[in-house]
Amino acid sequence: FLLQRMQNPGQFVPVNSFVLHPYGRYCNANKFAGEVDLFEALDHARNDYPVDDNRILVRGFSMGGAACWQFAAHYPGMWAGAAPGAGFAETYHFLKSFQGEDLQPLPWERKLWHLYDCTDYAVNFFNLPVIAYSGENDRQKQAADIMESAMARENIRLTHIIGPGMGHRYDDGSAAEIERRLAHIAHAGRNPFPHQVKFTTWTLRYNRSHWVRIDRMMEHWKEARVHAAFAPLAGNFFIETGNVSALTLDVPSGYWPGDISTPPDIRIDGQVLTGPLPFSDRSWTVRLHRHQGAWRTGDPDSSGLHKKHGLQGPIDDAFMDSFVIVRPSGRGLHASTEQWIQGELGHAMDHWRLQFRGIPRSVWDIEVTPEMVASSNLIIFGDPSSNTILGEIIDRLPVSWDSDKVRFGAQSFDSGSHVPALIYPNPLNPERYAVLNSGFTYREYDYLNNARQIPKLPDYAVYDLDVRGDARRPAGVAAAGFFDEKWELPGGD
Repeated sequence: FLLQRMQNPGQFVPVNSFVLHPYGRYCNANKFAGEVDLFEALDHARNDYPVDDNRILVRGFSMGGAACWQFAAHYPGMWAGAAPGAGFAETYHFLKSFQGEDLQPLPWERKLWHLYDCTDYAVNFFNLPVIAYSGENDRQKQAADIMESAMARENIRLTHIIGPGMGHRYDDGSAAEIERRLAHIAHAGRNPFPHQVKFTTWTLRYNRSHWVRIDRMMEHWKEARVHAAFAPLAGNFFIETGNVSALTLDVPSGYWPGDISTPPDIRIDGQVLTGPLPFSDRSWTVRLHRHQGAWRTGDPDSSGLHKKHGLQGPIDDAFMDSFVIVRPSGRGLHASTEQWIQGELGHAMDHWRLQFRGIPRSVWDIEVTPEMVASSNLIIFGDPSSNTILGEIIDRLPVSWDSDKVRFGAQSFDSGSHVPALIYPNPLNPERYAVLNSGFTYREYDYLNNARQIPKLPDYAVYDLDVRGDARRPAGVAAAGFFDEKWELPGGD
């Protein structure tokens, strides 16, 4: 990849433009650390070149087409337009079509498909111009076809250019037509303040479109929606929400279109609130939250823990930011679990290098510094006896673990043959995660196709070591689930 980019600028080089090819951390369709790689590469380019943030197009083909679909669907307010070619857009139907695989996901795995399935985010293309391409005879035409159906359900008609007689490549005529259309889209540019925004998400990891940001959800992994409209003549906002308990409306500087001396009305879910005055730079911001079933202006209650953007799980989310693996220096509670934990520690270290092309930072538990706690997620391997960091925080985690039992709420398991894995705000620094006994959660079987590379564990799980691991999971799973919006075990767990 790097050699090709040094020798060849790629198939598409539009005039008067910069072309950025993110490496994406190897062959993962720009997921997880590969997703972060794009934004780091873009920030690096901004440092050296005069990038116009209102004229950035995101595009790609094959694996890059899959990446393009997901960046467009999850970050619709960032781009002037998107041009995905081939690739895949979701998991179940693509794998069934592409390789005849009939998936049988576990309940939490099915929920976690909502992280990257772009069909679930189809309404986000209401505000983003998109041009899809497929070869007429390409099996990966399925991606654009299923997105076309999903967008049609939102009354959005997908522009889908099909290369006649083509397999998995562009034909010259279609490529020229895509370039012509993208040139018009780039000329028009991104509108930072469209007067109507339709946005959906299933997780606060992806929580923003243009001037609408969802700050809290009523329940993760159920669809959250916002339809927000601004009426310029009246100077008022009209908002409908679903599964949202806090949001922010944020008009950027220079874009308030009306009278700055009159506070706008905000009509939200049948209520009428009065917003603050716009600022003199023609920016405007308001925060809204639900309290006892009614909307109010201002920040929601900040006491205690709450799921929020970048601190909402699942386990794999910890690997989308700086992390340090914390190795145990002591003896474990049981030789059997200690041996399994050491094996998973080695697997996490080796496979981060293999899959994400980086050597993870790792330290002994006694080497953890305040700077690490402040700046990084801690990936802790061991048990309360073998790892001093875990021993320090175990009483502040929603799991109890001793030489007899592992307990999550009312559920208990023999600690001689069971090991917990979880993600939780680090009690030593609740603005960062603590993860127990897990690297990223997809395994060797999932390396065979990018569409399988999705989280395989929710917020917490208990491994049963009496069930032998394989290429899909490291051991049996005796229990697993999601914490609620306050990072508590849901009722009955």
